[in-house]
Amino acid sequence: MKTKSNHNRTASAIARYGVSVLALVATGAMAQEAAPAASGEVETVVVTGFRNSLQTAINEKKRSIDMVDVIKAEDIGQFPDLNLAESLQRIPGVSIDRDGGEGKQITVRGLNSEFSRTRINGLEALATTGAKDSSGGTNRGRGFDFNVFAADLFNSVTVRKSMSAEVDEGSLGATVDLQTARPFDYKGFTMASSVQFGYNDKSGKTEPRGTFMISNRWADGKLGALLSVAYGERTVIEEGANTTRWENAYAASNIGRFQSFSTDGGKTFTAITPCTGGTTPANTTRVCNTNSALEPALTGEAAKISNALHPRIPRFNHFETEQKRLGVTGSFQMRPFEGTLISLDGMYAKFGANRDEWEIEAISFSRSGQGNPQTDIYDYTIDDKGTITKASFNDVDVRSEHRFDELTTTFSQGNLTWDQNWGDRVSTKLMIGSSKSVQDTPEQTTFTLESYDVDGYSYDFTDMTAPKFNYSTANGCTPDQACYWTYSSSTAKGDASLIRLRPQQVTNTFNTTKLDAKFDVTDNLTLKAGVSTKKYDFNSTESGRYTSNVNTRDENAAGAIVTEINSNIAKYTQTVSVAGNTYLVPNLDLIRSTFGYDCNCANSWGTFTTNATNSSSRTNNRVASETDNGWFLQADFNGEIGGIPYRGNVGTRQVETNLVATGIVGTTSGFQRTTVERSYKDNLPSFNLMIQPVPSVYLRFAAAKTMARPTLLSIIPGGGSVNTSAKTITTGNPALDPVRANTLDFSAEWYVDKDTLFTVALFKKDIKSYIQQRQTTAKLSDYGYNPADFNEAADVTYTITTPVNTPGGELKGYEISLQKPFHFLPGFLRHTGGIINYTNVESQINYYTSATTTTTTRANLLGLSPKAWNITAYYEDEKLSGRIAFAYRDGYLSQLNPGSSADFWGKNETFNIDAQVTYEISKNLTFILEGINLTNEADDRFIAYNTVQGNTAQDLLYDYSKSGRQYYLGLRYKY
Repeated sequence: MKTKSNHNRTASAIARYGVSVLALVATGAMAQEAAPAASGEVETVVVTGFRNSLQTAINEKKRSIDMVDVIKAEDIGQFPDLNLAESLQRIPGVSIDRDGGEGKQITVRGLNSEFSRTRINGLEALATTGAKDSSGGTNRGRGFDFNVFAADLFNSVTVRKSMSAEVDEGSLGATVDLQTARPFDYKGFTMASSVQFGYNDKSGKTEPRGTFMISNRWADGKLGALLSVAYGERTVIEEGANTTRWENAYAASNIGRFQSFSTDGGKTFTAITPCTGGTTPANTTRVCNTNSALEPALTGEAAKISNALHPRIPRFNHFETEQKRLGVTGSFQMRPFEGTLISLDGMYAKFGANRDEWEIEAISFSRSGQGNPQTDIYDYTIDDKGTITKASFNDVDVRSEHRFDELTTTFSQGNLTWDQNWGDRVSTKLMIGSSKSVQDTPEQTTFTLESYDVDGYSYDFTDMTAPKFNYSTANGCTPDQACYWTYSSSTAKGDASLIRLRPQQVTNTFNTTKLDAKFDVTDNLTLKAGVSTKKYDFNSTESGRYTSNVNTRDENAAGAIVTEINSNIAKYTQTVSVAGNTYLVPNLDLIRSTFGYDCNCANSWGTFTTNATNSSSRTNNRVASETDNGWFLQADFNGEIGGIPYRGNVGTRQVETNLVATGIVGTTSGFQRTTVERSYKDNLPSFNLMIQPVPSVYLRFAAAKTMARPTLLSIIPGGGSVNTSAKTITTGNPALDPVRANTLDFSAEWYVDKDTLFTVALFKKDIKSYIQQRQTTAKLSDYGYNPADFNEAADVTYTITTPVNTPGGELKGYEISLQKPFHFLPGFLRHTGGIINYTNVESQINYYTSATTTTTTRANLLGLSPKAWNITAYYEDEKLSGRIAFAYRDGYLSQLNPGSSADFWGKNETFNIDAQVTYEISKNLTFILEGINLTNEADDRFIAYNTVQGNTAQDLLYDYSKSGRQYYLGLRYKY
């Protein structure tokens, strides 16, 4: 994989933005320095704010036996960043993925979010959201979406990079602990609030954001209660280009060859002999250019064009998302008796992100029949990598599209913690809790307009990040006129217009009970033990529109609605402008209110019914219940050898995973709902050791066996179809084993002083297996199916396409970090400081190029960025504080074999800058100015090809968009 380099841009941006922010802070600092202290006064430095949070985090890391990194709130109800993921990226080894310019998911030491677990107040939880299709769409995996929550709801974040027996299993990357504030964190009555207004330079909108927290203690501090609320609104506009994929005409399973080509600018055309592929065997198994009657070989220019890649659906995108984020936490604590602490914590979050999507696209490049085989190409350029980067065409079908997603994530959690000391040596902790995340999309609707057989359409991908499209004219009209378009139910000229209805929902629920005990045998030895049971329920649903056949999704426009819209296109459309192109799109608000397409019914205008069992919806209708029963034993020890202090722990964790999973498999006559049960056990030993050869140097070593459970969509049966005649089935695989690994970690930490830390860490993970789609032969019962459900008299052998465990590989790397205040500098510069970290990771595995072949390609682990670094420069005195954060991440691969002969999807390197300035107006009132995504960094995604036809491009455009810079200005009050 070769990703686009922006190192020069990175360096210039660091200089430009860094100097600007620090100059702003320096101006205020020098003004304060100009006022000399009164004679005889003794300066007392009280560390607060950002520096205090760093100092506290260093102390937490120092005290821990395991390898951890910590981020602490810098003041009451004030986390260092607006977004949790953006705080986490300051930790060595942690990189983030942004969605709409803000952090969403994390990657730890090259392992993506599926390999990390997140706990809130000590209990595992999962919050998921929706996203653009190019960013993954609805999250149906185990990866945690941090953008659900406002960061100010939390008091600390801990990233555990090494495992110990007492920590819940399920992570290869890291365990992330999120802790909300509690009343006993404060001495007495405490109140803080903030009001800010945000402005995005892409949307041009100003919107509110606010926080409020109140806490108090009574009964001599033995009772306490806390309430925290955060609310914010934000409109995100993303604009750019997309191709969905690229494709050539070599395989008959693709959409086919162009009809003809011209080498004289479109004056004369030479026909290209079509490749039909035939029907016996099915055309999906055949390829062109074999010189048979149905698969005629081409030579010369016709072969060159047919073997070259062209975009499947070249288009402009416009996404307009209205976000509303509400978070509420509550906590009650009491110490009714000596040695007893009871904490009751509750959390509620609601993240709404309704999104409108407008597109204008050439749809026929991705269609056979009346599509590409009817299209003529001229004025084309084919580069040396086998890509048609620029061309003009006749007989192209142009589509205008308006999609609306109503997206809401609702998260709730409640948990009870009982800490009890039974004398001086024995203590217990009981935790009981439940969390639920519902990602609801009650409406996902798409309507389209068509313009068939447009002559003179052209595209130019010479600059992949800024392609040019010319949609020419139709009926003497341009795309911003109603006469250019039609709303059609006919497929005679191409695709019918769409009425696409796809409501969906994903629910994740955790119910956990844990009891841990600790016995201080001596001052040097502590024994720990615990038992736990955790029930995780996953429910994914998706429905789709059907009309006459309940087993077939039908999204073609039909009924009286077609006549009404087509005769009044100007009435039922709205004018939009994207990347300088003005065109019409369906007006969904008017269409919804007029025709009632959201009724899930048939009315006088048409049929708008949906179900979850039609052939195209079954994949995302799956249910699973996972019960994990475990126990652990651990010994914590400490002492000295030859005057050298040491401490550590050793233990083992045993866990049994019991899975009950239900999915839908399509059959020739309909569908079959299948439930499968499966159990497996893991023994997970771990060892952590810290030695202190000199007082300021800590050397840590850790070893463990770890595991990460497979994604639920991959282990749930169904999601495909069965052919009882051909004896084939496509399905999930309940027999999948977890991804297991043996891990080794070493770190050297130099605590120069209470504010300074220099760390070098080495890590290695021997990943035993990976999960890929393969084709194998097995009996139906081997995958949990009852042969009688498929009218089989015996348990016969089928050809099964399913995810399987394939060989893994070695992951290794290192981290270097330095945290240092610059006290040694003169004047106001003594108030400055910096944090810098660098991570290098290596891991490659063999990927199968298809489910049926034994051919492999060796590439980086999905989600792995080989290099990443972060720099934070800060200034902080008694009143003025400012910091600027730079974050770089190498490009990475995101998906294997996305289709159309592509090898990988991926995302190019990113460089983000965020900044903050605060000024303490008084002891209680502070001015705040913040900037996020100051480089207006693009979400730049690519597709890589390496085909036998000579397509070798590694960075073809998949999706490219920008979301603008976000600014916040406001005041913060505390009492």
